[in-house]
Amino acid sequence: MRMDDERESRNVEDRRESSGGRGRGLPSAQTMMIIWPLIKPLFKTKFGWIIIAVGAFAWFSGYNPLSIIGMGGGSSAPIDKVKDEKQAVFIKKVLASTEKIWNKELRGYREPTMVLYRGSTRSGCGYASAQMGPFYCPEDQKVYLDLGFFDDLAKRHNAPGDFAQAYVLAHEVGHHIQNLQGTLSKVQKAKQSWGGNSKKANALQVRVELQADCYAGAWAYHAHKDFNILEPGDVEEALRAASSIGDDTLQREATGHVRPDAFTHGSSAQRVEWFRRGLKSGDIRQCNTLQ
Repeated sequence: MRMDDERESRNVEDRRESSGGRGRGLPSAQTMMIIWPLIKPLFKTKFGWIIIAVGAFAWFSGYNPLSIIGMGGGSSAPIDKVKDEKQAVFIKKVLASTEKIWNKELRGYREPTMVLYRGSTRSGCGYASAQMGPFYCPEDQKVYLDLGFFDDLAKRHNAPGDFAQAYVLAHEVGHHIQNLQGTLSKVQKAKQSWGGNSKKANALQVRVELQADCYAGAWAYHAHKDFNILEPGDVEEALRAASSIGDDTLQREATGHVRPDAFTHGSSAQRVEWFRRGLKSGDIRQCNTLQ
């Protein structure tokens, strides 16, 4: 993917050094609020003090002791700062590319902010953990991204490559467009009106996610047309990523069974289909999954 001449977006909050987990500095106030009820009883015994000492040593050595109990998210391995910074620069450039395209294609477009963090942080939609994966919060109009997700995408889901990473961000920016269009608020009202009908709510959420996939494809169409960003193999990377995180694929890997009524993002085939549709036309009017 050709991004060398692209500028980095300035709409970025870089919380990697202050967010919870995988940091070498002091834990953030948010992290301390979360873990204090867990560590407070440890101060009452000698063994507890030993546990605290070991945890503190691990923290300042670049490991995440919270991952042992499922908190903090992300890997407990030390951060490769050179690789991490390279990924941060790249994803900032991808965000800048989405800004150029959507400012040109959508009247009145307002750019979202991207929050880079490690392990955990706070969002306008509540607690954010790396285990949640990248997500968009309509309350504060920010995309939240732990760069460790891209390692999972490559290793656990067999979807490596820079354009696979770009697709992930472009999908979240697609949710921002939906928010500006009023789609997300309409969907939320519909879900509330159905009460506890999870099947109908899930089916509607699938349509929302597939539209965001289509918007990601439309961005790629215009970005390549205007700036010639795509290289051989890039499209295949995005399609592999879309397929690898389809609900049927993830359910089959986790349980060996597929439950379509529990889908929230769409099947692998659906995600590939709607990304292709946007990539082929570049016309977001072709992305109306909510008809």
